[in-house]
Amino acid sequence: MTDFRARFWFNLFVALAGLAVFMLVPVMFNRGVVFLAGLVAINIVFALSWNLLFAGVGLLSFGQAMFYAGGAYMVAVLSLHAPGTPFLLVLLAGALTGGVIAFVFGVVALRRASGTYFAILTLAFAELVHIVITKTNFLGRNDGLVGIRRPVVDLGLFEINLGTGNNYYYFLIAAMAVAAFAVWCVQNSPAGRLMQAIRQDPVRASFLGADVQSWKLIAFIISGCIAGFSGAVLAPWVQIVSPEIAHWSISTQPILFSLLGGTGSFWGPALGAVLFGVMDYVTRNLQGLADLTVGLLLLAVVLAIPGGITGLVSRAFARRKAGARPAGKLANREKAS
Repeated sequence: MTDFRARFWFNLFVALAGLAVFMLVPVMFNRGVVFLAGLVAINIVFALSWNLLFAGVGLLSFGQAMFYAGGAYMVAVLSLHAPGTPFLLVLLAGALTGGVIAFVFGVVALRRASGTYFAILTLAFAELVHIVITKTNFLGRNDGLVGIRRPVVDLGLFEINLGTGNNYYYFLIAAMAVAAFAVWCVQNSPAGRLMQAIRQDPVRASFLGADVQSWKLIAFIISGCIAGFSGAVLAPWVQIVSPEIAHWSISTQPILFSLLGGTGSFWGPALGAVLFGVMDYVTRNLQGLADLTVGLLLLAVVLAIPGGITGLVSRAFARRKAGARPAGKLANREKAS
């Protein structure tokens, strides 16, 4: 119980510190950096949605882009063809779209494959969604959907025009903070601990009465909803939705973020997303070298610190703590003598 409280207060401190930094970005930087900070915040939740699946039930998915694109396209369609729909309901529809896509393909994938084959199958499904988008006139085919407006949100007592100033940026940060908190609650709930037990030993979890396949599907649906919500918030931020967000390369992004930051820590994917955002900004003028720089850095991380940056920090603290114990015991013995 004491360990849980310590982790809770630590996570709360990290969350509040990160939230404060994001809130200060419009005050300290230009609009280009503000736009990039918004993308980083969305990528954080996108990466958390993938790690919920990977660190939760041990499923390696290469298809997160199909949930992401599903949420974005749902918001784009409703914004263009049903502009009177309340924006909060539009975002909810985007999240549910990601969940529905996860349910449809998850039922097939989990019944037919596991392990590496499951990962390949999710990649194939994501590419299928990408192809369907490029062939559908209603979704704009290869040109996508443009002209997505940032709406006015009616909160009952007053309205907020998200199309003026930095209003949508602050709304975006608040929405991503709520989504990240929801992921944390899932991971630290009894259901989340059961998912972790399934990841560690599915046979024993099944022997103890857990329906392993059903819980894997539930985790897949929750992950799809979170990723769909990220895409839903993205659409009004960039104001254009194209088939590129359903491409397989987008599915690799949360994997790269999580590997860089560390999949064993809740904030590992968030740290990876922030570092990738910083690298994108620093290497923005290096024509043709940006991807090479990112690739080399990732290769170095995988080879040198396979547990990611948070894993490296955790091991360093563990070694320091282990090294301090003998010295403490020796001092106690000297005092006793």
